[in-house]
Amino acid sequence: MTAPVMPSGAAHWDELRRRTAVPTDLWIDGRWSAAAGRTPLVSPRDAAWLTDMAAADAADVDRAVAGARRAFTEWSALPPRRRGEILCRWADLLEQHRDELALLISLEMGKPISDAWRIEMRTTIGLVRWYGELADKLLDESPRGRPGATALVTREPVGVVGAITPWNFPMTLSAFKVPAALAAGNAVVVKPAEQSPLSILRAAELGSEAGLPDGVLQVVCGAGPVVGSALARHPGVDTLTFTGSTAVGRQLLADAGASNVKPVWLELGGKSANILFPDAPDRAEAVRTAAWAIAFNAGQMCTAGSRLLVHRSIHDEVVDGVVEHLRALRAGDPLDPATELGPMAGERHRRGVLDEIGRGKADGARLVTGSDTAPEGPGFFVEPAVFTGVDPDSRLAQHEIFGPVLSVLPFDDEDEAVRIANNSVYGLGAAVWTADLSRAQRMSRALAAGLVWVNCYEEGDQSVPFGGRKLSGFGTDKGVHGLEKFTQLKTTWIAF
Repeated sequence: MTAPVMPSGAAHWDELRRRTAVPTDLWIDGRWSAAAGRTPLVSPRDAAWLTDMAAADAADVDRAVAGARRAFTEWSALPPRRRGEILCRWADLLEQHRDELALLISLEMGKPISDAWRIEMRTTIGLVRWYGELADKLLDESPRGRPGATALVTREPVGVVGAITPWNFPMTLSAFKVPAALAAGNAVVVKPAEQSPLSILRAAELGSEAGLPDGVLQVVCGAGPVVGSALARHPGVDTLTFTGSTAVGRQLLADAGASNVKPVWLELGGKSANILFPDAPDRAEAVRTAAWAIAFNAGQMCTAGSRLLVHRSIHDEVVDGVVEHLRALRAGDPLDPATELGPMAGERHRRGVLDEIGRGKADGARLVTGSDTAPEGPGFFVEPAVFTGVDPDSRLAQHEIFGPVLSVLPFDDEDEAVRIANNSVYGLGAAVWTADLSRAQRMSRALAAGLVWVNCYEEGDQSVPFGGRKLSGFGTDKGVHGLEKFTQLKTTWIAF
């Protein structure tokens, strides 16, 4: 099968923008539905108004959950192979509309179109297809019981799943959750981030075209304290899955506990340690990747390599190389395929990132490159910042800034590197660069992180689990294990 080729000319994307209709309503019961209110949506690309977006209230959530509850009966009764065929057809439609969906991602959150098309859409389509192909291959257990009896252990769908997704990867992080829940036989109500509802709304419409029964996939837009809280508290929602900030995750746990005590699965923040030893098999690649790990998606990633731990003997060399790569990045219009660095997702978020850079300077760290003032021109841009002389206990090294801000911390040996890396309330990602296989194994086991990359960063695919520890949350997305939170076990004991 020939790999798809991204259209390379800026004119293609400008023309597509002119003829693409931006979704503005809720997606409920297989059709567009008006919400209780409206709210303006601004593109971080140029700070221009995009549209007035649907803003749901608790009554709208009630409608969506009721529809999902009705649809669940039909969907869960379908043969798993049939569910899988529909998901695979959905993946085909997502591929056919890849340009349009990438455009919507770029418009709603400012991601460079090349990253939206090549990375985010590739991951989304791959996840939908993978779970579609997995749907009829989930096996139950038949353990051996006592003489005169046998037992069946079956996995059943939980019912209605509430999925609250963030703005930084509006399609990918929805795809971490939605196809797995659907493959297991659940109905899903998605609450996308206020800043980035467009792509998942269009994807839901394509899901209906693929054959998802009306109501199986609902999309309800609106403010987190209204819609997200209503989903968490709703007695008709059987489980909740959330990706976002630690503060919101804590609130959702409290909200769920106040209703039907539903399980809440959380994927939260990170302050990942990227650890570089002198014997890295390709030091130039390690340095290039370290720059990429903080600049990709403008640093708006829970797995961003925001703490670069460098052996003291190569510290200055590595810092110079990272700075050179970051300064060479082309910042510009996200709809230009040549753009490598896009804007922050909003002005308020940009202001927060710039404030953190200024605070780092005031606390005594050395700003090697970057600025705490906004560059001139349209869009919510931030110049990538690199700090040295960072106290491992300082806010700069501990707080998730969620922007292109890198702290470089030296170490002398493995033990010190592990102490610095694990000195965090988070435990999502980490990386180790070394040619010593034993060191790689020792470090991987010692690091308190759910994801460890060796001689690479941010690698993986739909078949391997994604999840963290400590305040990075609990539960797993992707892979076979990503189905566990969307199923419940039943034991049937049969006496002969």
